[in-house]
Amino acid sequence: MLTRLEVSGFKNLLDLNVEFGPFTCIAGENGTGKSNVFDAIQFLSLLTDHSMIEAAQAVRGTHGALHGDARDLFWNGYSDGEHRMEFAAEMIVPSEVEDDFGRLAEPTATFLRYDLHLGYQPPQGGERSGRLTLLREDLNQIRSSDAASHLRFSPARAFRSSVVRGRRSAPYISTSLETGDPVILVHADGGRKGKPRPAPGRRAAKTLLSSINLNDDPTILAARREMQSWRRLALEPSALRTSDNYRDPSEMQPDGLHLPRSLDRIARERFPDDPARVYSRVAGRLSDLSGLHVKTLHVEADDTRELLTIKLHEIDGMVLPARSLSEGTLRFLALCVLLEDPQAHGLLCMEEPENGIHPANLSAMVELVRDLAVDPSVPVDEDNPFRQVLINTHSPGVVQLVDATDLLIADTASIPQGTGKAARGLRLRPLAGTWRASGAEKGYGTKADILAYLTSPPGARLTLAESAS
Repeated sequence: MLTRLEVSGFKNLLDLNVEFGPFTCIAGENGTGKSNVFDAIQFLSLLTDHSMIEAAQAVRGTHGALHGDARDLFWNGYSDGEHRMEFAAEMIVPSEVEDDFGRLAEPTATFLRYDLHLGYQPPQGGERSGRLTLLREDLNQIRSSDAASHLRFSPARAFRSSVVRGRRSAPYISTSLETGDPVILVHADGGRKGKPRPAPGRRAAKTLLSSINLNDDPTILAARREMQSWRRLALEPSALRTSDNYRDPSEMQPDGLHLPRSLDRIARERFPDDPARVYSRVAGRLSDLSGLHVKTLHVEADDTRELLTIKLHEIDGMVLPARSLSEGTLRFLALCVLLEDPQAHGLLCMEEPENGIHPANLSAMVELVRDLAVDPSVPVDEDNPFRQVLINTHSPGVVQLVDATDLLIADTASIPQGTGKAARGLRLRPLAGTWRASGAEKGYGTKADILAYLTSPPGARLTLAESAS
């Protein structure tokens, strides 16, 4: 779970400092930079598996497309002078992790802070493009005694004690300077003694955290596994309509591919003697959509072609394959399946989940997205997976339906820079009176700031008052 994100120098995130709970909705106008928060989270996740330049190239560019120049990620990256991006992520990591050889290990701490600073080096010699440089990388424990002040979204001490543990003062990763160049140090975990293992940072192609794949360093590995689980869901109808082969992966991909195989696996794993129980639960949630008369559904197995296909049974007896459903219904179905999957954990980022949903079904969609997140008032278990959800929207309907405590208002503000000048950057503000507001360094918002979401637009031709008269 990502509980706090600090970003400076990445796109228009110039001095961003934001706390996240189990569920967070970011609402603001187009062009404010709401999606840049997702880009920053995605970038940190990509860095756990790829080189720094590969991760940079995989992040959405300034105009929405993928790009090949790392300068696109920096604020004003094509200007003269030094360029620097700084990230800090506070996170709760899994209490048990598996390394690349299938061996299990337990981290010595589960509440961690990861700091990462990156620079840019212009092309040198025969190089045609510049590259990212590693300036600083640190991983430290956040002490259990400080958990209450860091996890302000949950008043339940039982929840904090179930997910936060560890007593350690030494860092897991630290950075020192030798003749002006950064040296990244890995410190022994689990009480083992020995000198820190150094690695030069200036010429490094990857972060040090991304190189840890063995249970010798279980806490660093747990941080890597947590960040690997941060996903950006972009459910595509063409992927959701695709049938699966028996040998396809059994986890649904971020675009919705392998939905039938995933549902088949969940039903067989959760209730081996009665898989139909999962089908009934998914069908029951899907029936929350008005206009859809679902009685039940199942995954049809075609042994001849070795294909799996989701089919819906309507109340009137009609059977519909998934490929015949509307785009909005398909996305809703995919989220219903995710809700039943105890293996679906980590952070799920969703852009405008209301797309393709009829206004009458907005309430069902918002409730479903909210239910995907862990409930911090009860213990974490198979029915309450440790899962986090972050959405952004500009829909008045969604803003009116989310709880005020879960809302962040996105706009832009003038932010001072080190040069003495100011620049426009993204600002995220909580509503007054909510748990984030008491610690909001950049102030908080009021209902006046979201008035456009709560009232009819100027010039509205149809309103409820006129319809009733």
